[in-house]
Amino acid sequence: MTTSLQREVRLPDAPRLAGLTFRTFDPARDYEGFVALIREAHLADGIDWIPTVENLRTEHEHGGDFDPRRDLLLAFVDETAVGASETNVRSRELGPTHHVEGWVSPAFRRRGLGRALLHWAEARAREVARVDGRTGERTLSSWPDEAQAGAVALYESEGYSIVRYGFMMLRDLSEPIADLPLPDGLEIRPVAAADHRRIWDADVEAFRDHWNAGERTDADFEGWFASPELDTSLWRVAWDGNEVAGSVMNFIYPTENEALGLQRGWLDHVSVRRPWRRRGLASALIASSMGGLLAAGMDEAALGVDAENPTGALHVYENLGFRRTRTGVQYRKPMRA
Repeated sequence: MTTSLQREVRLPDAPRLAGLTFRTFDPARDYEGFVALIREAHLADGIDWIPTVENLRTEHEHGGDFDPRRDLLLAFVDETAVGASETNVRSRELGPTHHVEGWVSPAFRRRGLGRALLHWAEARAREVARVDGRTGERTLSSWPDEAQAGAVALYESEGYSIVRYGFMMLRDLSEPIADLPLPDGLEIRPVAAADHRRIWDADVEAFRDHWNAGERTDADFEGWFASPELDTSLWRVAWDGNEVAGSVMNFIYPTENEALGLQRGWLDHVSVRRPWRRRGLASALIASSMGGLLAAGMDEAALGVDAENPTGALHVYENLGFRRTRTGVQYRKPMRA
């Protein structure tokens, strides 16, 4: 199989579909078609992630080792993107993990296109593994929603096994929001640009306690703060003198809300560093976050959580009125370069 930059690719197991071609991603011309494909696939599957061209481009431009020109393949029928597959590697506690993800237009599903694209992503991951210099036992991984029956069947038939679950949780902001005090000695301060790195580093430290924590890089930091939809006035950051004790990084995604017919705000990162845990800080920051999202005109708040989070986050969220609405499934498969 050929994987040259921005060139046509032949997949030996591609289905026989009239006009079907494959080529690697071209940043100069493919973002609109790729975003349209993701939108179509996710709306059909009820997946609440609808990217814009601007935020996907920003994510790619700060992708670290990920290069869409090499690591993203598109399938076309008559110049319309009908499928895509990508892979990205990250160093994690349990070893290098090659995440694979794919999208297929509903009209072209159950014909073998998704399987051919997955095989390409796995082969590309093996190419990366041979040259990236990482050590440790490698795995392939993906996080479909359990309701994506086709994706679930595909991964299981390809030898992937379930290792973890995660929940999407929602909270109706019309319900009363408790006014929860911060622990003594702590205060919430507005986010200043000069403090971005300290806030980020504190969040990274806190998340190291999560299962199979991933390495975060300077590219991740730069991409996070380059997001076109960043509004740090929505954030809630608690300080203990000059130390960041915890934070909730809140986001509102207007284009996504419009596509879904919602007014939803996201608590994208909720973190408390070890010395300040078990004192009610997370609950206070979340309650303040919900109040801020309500004031910004949102009807509901959303977040994601590891079903087995070791810090007890799931129970904290449930006590604050969040309810499980969707379940994500992490599939993993051993990989050899």
